[in-house]
Amino acid sequence: MRGAGGLGVRGLALFLTHYVRTKYRRQWSGREALERWQERQVQKRLRFVRKHSPFYRELWGGRPLTEWREFPVIDKAVMMEHFDRLNTARIRKKEAMELALEAERTRNFTPQLGGITVGLSSGTSGSRGLFLVSSDEQAAWAGMMLAKVLPGPLWQREKIAFFLRANSNLYASVGSGRLQFEYFDLLEDTQKHVERLNRYQASIWAAPPSVLRQLAEQKRIGRLTAVPRRMVSVAEVLDPVDAEVIRDTFGLPIHQVYQCTEGFLASTCSHGTLHLNEDIVHIGKEAVPDDPGGRRFVPIITDFSRTTQPIIRYRLNDVLTEAEQPCPCGSPFTAIERIEGRCDDIFYIERTEDGKLKPVYPDFITRAVLAASSAIREYRVIQQVEETLTVELLLQDGASQAEVERQVTASVEALMLRLGCRMPDLIFTGYTHPEGARKLRRVERRWAIERTRLPL
Repeated sequence: MRGAGGLGVRGLALFLTHYVRTKYRRQWSGREALERWQERQVQKRLRFVRKHSPFYRELWGGRPLTEWREFPVIDKAVMMEHFDRLNTARIRKKEAMELALEAERTRNFTPQLGGITVGLSSGTSGSRGLFLVSSDEQAAWAGMMLAKVLPGPLWQREKIAFFLRANSNLYASVGSGRLQFEYFDLLEDTQKHVERLNRYQASIWAAPPSVLRQLAEQKRIGRLTAVPRRMVSVAEVLDPVDAEVIRDTFGLPIHQVYQCTEGFLASTCSHGTLHLNEDIVHIGKEAVPDDPGGRRFVPIITDFSRTTQPIIRYRLNDVLTEAEQPCPCGSPFTAIERIEGRCDDIFYIERTEDGKLKPVYPDFITRAVLAASSAIREYRVIQQVEETLTVELLLQDGASQAEVERQVTASVEALMLRLGCRMPDLIFTGYTHPEGARKLRRVERRWAIERTRLPL
């Protein structure tokens, strides 16, 4: 297993430099000072990208780099279409995809292309994306990640259990002599995870919340005896129904890391608040329609920590809700109240006044279901077609299915009345979520909206 000590002299120096800077040295007097610093970092990255990425050079034309906030926005589809000319390592998409797919098939994630780590996104948005990370970027990422996630200093001994769909050199670089890292493959069943955790006795668990929830259930029935010092939720939206069970079972707060193919975007502070990692990325805010509080936004990412696969003005497919009040920790980084999920999972319901479609955000649906009854242990809500929501429920022992269904119906009716929408048909069924690598989406839309029916 590669460790921080296996990064080489240059890699180790970068690792330690970014760890120290992130944890101890970087401080800003306020938001304005942070934004001035960000602008300098972005300008430096843009000069490099314009010189080394043919795609971005042609996309921006001769416009001055000071106008970068007005440059065209790209997304995953554009990035994958122009992959060969966008990355600065001259790596071909076909070659990278073949390597990534072979790694998925064999579960051997160590091969590289010319010293570049190749990874593959999970594809929950309908298409799989490739990401490239150089050895320098890998070392820097490891230093920044550990500075934000470890509960104590770097020299304190820790064992980390990392639950992932796919391993990577990127994650394996975290290990060192005093810092042990063990990969838990999400394709394995829960019982194997339990047996390994009981033997390994990891002090930190980093896993999707659906996996932490399964481990909580194993703890409750006595099969899991191991208990960590810190739990970190990754890869999925942390839903309130899961958070409550996990916290109650282990008696620990849940820290969060918001990371995706496009970068290390947010992490929790000592107060448990999720903050954007604005010392690593600049995140613009694209407003979403019909948001009563005006705090929801879609992130537009410009990463000033990566050069191999530049992420400039990249639109994520997520909806985030900014916190209403500043965090008591005093950080100038934007505080996030909630990661709501994918834009593609916003429900659209017909308005009573004109038949136009109104966006109904995942958080609205979650709150309506959970407020209906305390007997709900698990749930999913799927908008199969415009007029119909399928509600999957798993209830506590002894709860009346008919009564809970009546309560959920009344709660959803109240939500639709408040939003001025027609009540959809509700179809109740048993809860289903198979174990494995598929990300859990508790609120999911499976039909394509008609854009002509959206309000102007």
